[in-house]
Amino acid sequence: MSLIPRSFYLDDIFDEFGRTPRANEMMKCDVYEKDGNYNIEMDIPGYDKKDIKIECDDNILTIVAEKTSENNEEDEGKKYIRRERVYGKVSRTFNFADIDEEAINAEFADGILKITVPKKEKVETKKIIEIN
Repeated sequence: MSLIPRSFYLDDIFDEFGRTPRANEMMKCDVYEKDGNYNIEMDIPGYDKKDIKIECDDNILTIVAEKTSENNEEDEGKKYIRRERVYGKVSRTFNFADIDEEAINAEFADGILKITVPKKEKVETKKIIEIN
């Protein structure tokens, strides 16, 4: 039993101390199908287009965002009280079946990455075997 109420002054500092957010917390997304395509809309706030890399290999789509610290000579005199902005590399991976890797399209604006992943047309592979 705790004698200190949960909303105790400054307790959010201690909850988050030393914790690094996971990629799925920083790169929240919606994935949906529309017009024969898979669509991904992902929030990546605080990153520039040049910080984001998208790769596709064997139907596995990987999105990597990397941001380096903005520390410079002007920061030497700063004594941070709280530092919440995260620097480093985060990534998300999506596994699709039968996609057209050559036709993937991506746009990035206002912190939102939109990726359109076209599906390949299904080829009939069913074969009738004649019985002798």
